[in-house]
Amino acid sequence: MSNNKENKSVETITSDLPEASVSHEINEEEKKVNETLKNRLRKYIKKLDETNTSITREESEKVELDTFKQLYKPKLEGDKETYKKIPKFYFKLPRPDDVLAQKLREETRAQFLQKKSKELLDNSELKHLWSLLEKSNGSYSMANSDELTIDYLQFKKIKDEAGPKYRPYFTAEVFGRLQAAEGGIGRVRGVSLFNYVMRRVWLQQTRIGLSLYDVSGQGYLTEHDLESYIAELVPSLAALDGLDSSFTSFYVCTAARKFLFFLDPLRVGRVRIRDVLSCSFLDDLLELREEDLPMELQEQNWFSAASALRVYGQYLNLDRDHNGMLSINELAGYGSGTLTRAFLQRVFQQCLTYDGEMDYKTYLDLVLALENRRQPAALAYLFRVLDINSQGYLDAFTLNYFFKAIQEQMVAHGADPVNFDDVKDEIFDMIRPEHPSRITLQDLIRSGHGHTAVSILLELHGFWAYENREALAAAGDHS
Repeated sequence: MSNNKENKSVETITSDLPEASVSHEINEEEKKVNETLKNRLRKYIKKLDETNTSITREESEKVELDTFKQLYKPKLEGDKETYKKIPKFYFKLPRPDDVLAQKLREETRAQFLQKKSKELLDNSELKHLWSLLEKSNGSYSMANSDELTIDYLQFKKIKDEAGPKYRPYFTAEVFGRLQAAEGGIGRVRGVSLFNYVMRRVWLQQTRIGLSLYDVSGQGYLTEHDLESYIAELVPSLAALDGLDSSFTSFYVCTAARKFLFFLDPLRVGRVRIRDVLSCSFLDDLLELREEDLPMELQEQNWFSAASALRVYGQYLNLDRDHNGMLSINELAGYGSGTLTRAFLQRVFQQCLTYDGEMDYKTYLDLVLALENRRQPAALAYLFRVLDINSQGYLDAFTLNYFFKAIQEQMVAHGADPVNFDDVKDEIFDMIRPEHPSRITLQDLIRSGHGHTAVSILLELHGFWAYENREALAAAGDHS
């Protein structure tokens, strides 16, 4: 009786499999059909070659359609439902007003992320891994007696002893990459392996943490999602303990803006979680967990309280009428106060303004662009401002338009204006564009001197620094 049940279950299972895997005879039959069709095509092509006739597009499509029908006819006429329609592979997001579907999706995602979180190694399991590395009978390097190294056999032995939860971290690919990074000697350092596991666990934990703020579940974070994540992270950052509660919202805005400026080049208002994990910004932000972080490092870190207060303080100082917005005349006092009028007008034309005035977020984008001119995202921002005709390149006319404002500032300061043709030739020699009379964004980035070229056109201070670069370099060497 049990044998009959087993036979019936086997028949049921095999009846649901594709025909090619159920029977060897059917497989052979399909091979014969395929071979017949191939021979037919060969003969047809040979006939065309012999008769020197050219096939029209309609005839070619007819032959292709006939071949397709004959090849798939056995499946289309069979009794298998899976061959008669394409399975659904796209599922629309639930509508905002569909509360039940939204709750179901949220609960499902929460369960999935919880499951993924349980698959990660905790502190006790990481300590257990380190103890296994120490007991692995690996050898110690000649250069450093405390530096344990293991070969591939020991690597596999540790994987077997550790258990199934550790196996994703102990693959042949991982060993190959680690030993290649250390010179390809067939061994890996125990510290390197342990650091790799810790780093991977941290990345996965952070990925899960960020995904909790991904409302849509599409792998993106909007500006609001980023601000929510940073706001909840602030209490855990020891370096921000003295931050005034009234300034917290401005700090969150300042911190989130850097992610959007550099990771959202198309300005669609969202960033990929993968990009957030792969850049160094998250490391800079989490560095603030250290209680005794030196002030020098804090000043260099955009996410520190000192940096955020500096940027916000500059904004307040520029806002002379205290309306919370900046006019073009107020923004003219930024930095050294030598940004040209032509550049400032283009900034207000290109960027989002409210009744002709700039808000704090738009100001942050400008600050990030001017303070990071070597970065491609900053160059792209400045290039859009400089490209007055939206033609995708800068020509002599565009350069002259902006440099004329530099010449006017030089006259205002009592200096003789420099000849534009000389500056134009220097810029083109510096950038070496693919087209002899056009400079594209890619030319600026590829040359490695794009930051110098744009500085010459934006502000008198930048042009002066370029003109006196040799004297400044000599003064720096002397000091």
